[in-house]
Amino acid sequence: MPARLDHTIVHSTDRFVSARFLTDLLGAPEPEPLGIFATVPLANGVTVDYADSIVPPAEIMSQHLAFLVSEEEFDELLARIKEREMPYWGAPRHQEPQQVNHRNHGRGVYVDDPDGHAFEFLTHSYVEE
Repeated sequence: MPARLDHTIVHSTDRFVSARFLTDLLGAPEPEPLGIFATVPLANGVTVDYADSIVPPAEIMSQHLAFLVSEEEFDELLARIKEREMPYWGAPRHQEPQQVNHRNHGRGVYVDDPDGHAFEFLTHSYVEE
């Protein structure tokens, strides 16, 4: 049996600002403090654990995190993005500005968090079930 992902650590300039950015977009509860982390629990038991970076902000390595959401959750998420007048893209690398993609029989959108990490929200997995 393959391993299951338990958590991932994302470096940030302010762990709670970054974690709240994600929970706000997802409409999720406040991030939880856990030692040196601000942790965001996801529906499948995986957590995104934000840590204050020990390197200068310009040296934080950008990460890509993709979140699978329902059609209803996508509608709510996109409404929050538009309400905040946030830039978003239909493709990675800031291509297709202010557009939603329709790949794999679903919808997807990309946004950047305060530290430049790329978040992808999609309604259908790229991996067929």
